[in-house]
Amino acid sequence: MSALLIEIEQQASLLPPDDRAKLAEFLLESLQEQINTGIEQDWEREITRRVSAFEAGEIATIPAQTVFDEAKRLVS
Repeated sequence: MSALLIEIEQQASLLPPDDRAKLAEFLLESLQEQINTGIEQDWEREITRRVSAFEAGEIATIPAQTVFDEAKRLVS
């Protein structure tokens, strides 16, 4: 652990509970934003891959009604 992290932990432990909770929320949200960015980039690549495959005739489509009928059958 770095000296800076140790210092921050020590200072944070002195904060009132409400401030520590706000700090914890801030830190967790900052991590979540990084995770979401990675997921969004992965989805963008997947969307591009699927559209390209569709346009090249490499995949077939399924009519929406067929999908809905199958979903109803599975949950019934």
